[in-house]
Amino acid sequence: MALKATIFKAELQISDLDRHYYATHNLTVARHPSETDERMMLRLAAFALFADPELEFTRGLSSDDEPDLWQKTAGGDIAHWIELGQPDERRIRQACGRAQRVTVLCYGGRSADIWWQGIGAQLGRHSNLSVLQVAAEESSALLALVDRNMRLQCSIDGGSLWLSDGDKSAELQPQPLLERR
Repeated sequence: MALKATIFKAELQISDLDRHYYATHNLTVARHPSETDERMMLRLAAFALFADPELEFTRGLSSDDEPDLWQKTAGGDIAHWIELGQPDERRIRQACGRAQRVTVLCYGGRSADIWWQGIGAQLGRHSNLSVLQVAAEESSALLALVDRNMRLQCSIDGGSLWLSDGDKSAELQPQPLLERR
């Protein structure tokens, strides 16, 4: 018998001073049985960083041909493909061919550093690709905010993201490894 996803609800109030984006999103997040709480919270953080009314979670780990999040145009084209983790070069190349903009948010401490050393030089040719790295201690700090029903406030300023539930908070400062605009 297959394990089912665990459902989390999040009310995410975003104040993005960098992009002048201010909105509240009521989100349903399905955590795949093989997904960690840390990765799920990074998906929420990625949503906050790139928030848009058209941005949505996908089937993610349940699908080989979808990212973790994407934003589609009214015509169905992929405007922004957002991938978490350490995808292989082939997957990134395919994403860059399918989407107008691709962002990889890598994490994992030393393993992310090794991944980037092995793949970074191959990715420079993609003009629509950005790669950001979240430090291990920052992503693990998100675990304090995990709850089945979350009410989170998010403030983004100068590229830094602060998430808080009123009692606990975490800060992410994603570092650009490859930045294209």
